Amino acid sequence: MRGKFLKVAVAATATAMLATACGSGGASDADGESGGTLRVYASPPAYLLPSNGDDEPSIYVIRQLYRGLVKYNAETGESENDLAESIDSEDQKLWTIKLKDGYTFDNGEPVDAAAFIRSWNYAAYAPNAQNNGYFMKRIAGIDAVQPKDPDDDGPEEAPEPTVETLSGLKEVDDLTFTVELKEPFSGFPTVLGYTGFSPMAQACIDDAEACNETPIGNGPYKIDGTWERGIQINLVRSDSWKGEPGKPESINYRIFADVDGAYAAFQAGELDVMYTIPPARFKEAKASYGDRLYEQAGDSLNYVGLPLYDDSFKDKRIRQAFSLAIDRQSIADAVFDGRWAPATGFVAPAFEGARDGVCTYCAKDVEKAKELLAAAGGWPEGKKLTLWANAGASHEDWLQAVGDQIKAALGIDYDLKVNLQFPEYLAVGDARDFTGPFRLGWGPDYPYLETFLTPVYGSNSDGNKTTFSSPEFDSLLQKGDSAKSMEEAIPFYQEAEDILAEEMPVIPMFWRKEAAVYSENVDTFVWNQVSGADYGATSLK
Repeated sequence: MRGKFLKVAVAATATAMLATACGSGGASDADGESGGTLRVYASPPAYLLPSNGDDEPSIYVIRQLYRGLVKYNAETGESENDLAESIDSEDQKLWTIKLKDGYTFDNGEPVDAAAFIRSWNYAAYAPNAQNNGYFMKRIAGIDAVQPKDPDDDGPEEAPEPTVETLSGLKEVDDLTFTVELKEPFSGFPTVLGYTGFSPMAQACIDDAEACNETPIGNGPYKIDGTWERGIQINLVRSDSWKGEPGKPESINYRIFADVDGAYAAFQAGELDVMYTIPPARFKEAKASYGDRLYEQAGDSLNYVGLPLYDDSFKDKRIRQAFSLAIDRQSIADAVFDGRWAPATGFVAPAFEGARDGVCTYCAKDVEKAKELLAAAGGWPEGKKLTLWANAGASHEDWLQAVGDQIKAALGIDYDLKVNLQFPEYLAVGDARDFTGPFRLGWGPDYPYLETFLTPVYGSNSDGNKTTFSSPEFDSLLQKGDSAKSMEEAIPFYQEAEDILAEEMPVIPMFWRKEAAVYSENVDTFVWNQVSGADYGATSLK
């Protein structure tokens, strides 16, 4: 498979062999697997349907319930065939995909060509309003099933679809289908490891709401019972999965509204893995858990989005001024003990094609910030800035520092609004109801630098919460997609990033340094550079 995306191969697997076990640990089972129940921290997921789940908490569950055409190597980040036997093309526009035989869903339905076609069609069809429908945008026929809004934010609405299925998807036989793209795209096989391209059973299409609560997956784990919202999600090994079985016999996702509460539960021995640690508790955790605290330079960007649908933020000089008012390093030092890296661009530093210093408005310069704000006509007198973040993740600490610095530099007072759990917070963003700058993050969905550009800033992308739209930016993305190779695409994507660095639809803040902690029950902990903590590969004593 193609798709090496890192500047160097990154060994992203952490292994710890510890002497004693207790609590949830389990002895080896008959197949030589570790067994036991792995108890993990979970933030509230938004969806468990692969066509709809595009947030980190959802994807952490979906990755164990579903398996797709491609997976990403934990140690190198490279893409490898999973359920695909082969993915081939002579022109990078018409792709032939052959599947491995013998895989089924938990309800006995075959994982065949029809399962992938129906899933992608369901995601793409506009009336279904699936968050991952945008990822089907390259497939021929998308404009018929997902018509464009003629005036974006204007009063006109997008016309109704004229068909329900993508013309670019054709079944050849039970285990073979073809995908015709609108334009050539050399990175197509690589993106197929994203969970939004997973297959779905016909029973899920027939009753998507029920399948969201009680998924019918095709992966190494299946749900035990139903999704207990706000409480837990229990998974057990699937007896229909014919691939390598998961290490734990079962995985218990315990859902917490607040990461500090989760950390207290971990300290009390109620959890085995936390894939994140409250920033204020990191030093304590490092001292307490030593080698059982895992760190890895991360590829997830924390940013402050600017709602361009609000007239207050339409002038790019306002956006530039806010960014120039912020000293990222001082916030990283104060809130994250200097562990998080100030962002100077929009593409993660470890990705091939990333460049330092792309964002010239990301270095603090108060005088220039004042000049730009004045040139834009200033900020409305007496109007407070409302800074938004989701609750329960300690974002208010660094966001308050952002507000303090903007106030000190530009004289603009602010309020914090940090009272919504993540699913409700995402719904506000989807409805374009943010009334000021908002905290969001973005990590790679697949190992290719384009993952930091198109999904977040492309016109009409579901992940584009700012509503930024630039024909020149979109054109450069298309040129990159159509390049003969992934390497030849990089200069076009870099030019597109340059546009972001001038327009500043978001204020890049930090590249997160991943930190996870695991209990004495864990024998081997695995971190995947692309997909994060791999619970199915993590073994217990």
